[in-house]
Amino acid sequence: MKRFKNILLFADGSEEITPALRRAVQLAESNHARLTVVDVIEPMKTPDEISSRFDIDLSEILREQRKQTLETLSQSIEQDEDHLDDSLDDSLVYTKVLSGIPFVEIIRYVQSGGFDLLIKMARAPAGISEKVFGSVDLHLLRKCPCPVLIDRPNSSTRYQRILAAVDTESSDSQGCDDLIMQLATSLRDREQAELDIVHAWELPYESNLRHGRFKLADIELQLLLKLQEQKHRLRLQALLEPYGMTTDDENIHLVKGEAAEVINQVAETNNSDIIVMGTLGRAGIPGLFIGNTAEEIIQTTKCSLLAVKPAGFQSPVE
Repeated sequence: MKRFKNILLFADGSEEITPALRRAVQLAESNHARLTVVDVIEPMKTPDEISSRFDIDLSEILREQRKQTLETLSQSIEQDEDHLDDSLDDSLVYTKVLSGIPFVEIIRYVQSGGFDLLIKMARAPAGISEKVFGSVDLHLLRKCPCPVLIDRPNSSTRYQRILAAVDTESSDSQGCDDLIMQLATSLRDREQAELDIVHAWELPYESNLRHGRFKLADIELQLLLKLQEQKHRLRLQALLEPYGMTTDDENIHLVKGEAAEVINQVAETNNSDIIVMGTLGRAGIPGLFIGNTAEEIIQTTKCSLLAVKPAGFQSPVE
């Protein structure tokens, strides 16, 4: 079972107990992990007339107010009777207020503090209610080196249905499949949830083979499709075996189609609460995605999202 030891919750200005905060405390308790609740304030210049007359620094006042709010939230969640049977040990909860550009400071803090999970509540862009994730969310999902859990505001206390999206075609240096499976199965066990696995496959240049200059006879094309599906099935089977699953299980979805469309369709059909998936950096270009799959899902899904990076990923934020 995958376990976290050093969890960071980005409060993002919240002044109340959110599902993301509850989940962070639950994960910290079940993993016997250290939990840090952090927020970021953007620097504020104190007008000269106020600074000279009253000798105050507005940024420092704002920082102290935010620090007190975080401490109050941390204490409240521990005392909440609806939270957990056993309260989290006070010595494992810390609060911190940073100053600067939010996503930059959070990523720097993750890197310097050795955090192995970042949790944040989704914040939809103003005026675009159909989208779940805001610009800070996207920056963190793209550039944060540790797994990032973006929890939707209306998520339930426990996930009922988890969807793991695996690739199977990535190289060992770029692949996230093993980590995706570790996190998804661990989350399934902790939440006592149902787990679905989805893998989308396609035949390269199928449109050209059907209609183009190099059009194949239908029988030849069907044979190619069958061989391609079998290749993906064998790779998926090899990934599933260590977890006691097979491609014949009803919760395994090997689907022909464009990856982002397939993943969103399976998530919607199964009423998935969260998608566990990889965001893969292009070789030599840290912080970017291979293709548009991760980008499209991030901007269109209505699920919570747990995104992971391949081993050796380097954030473009220094």
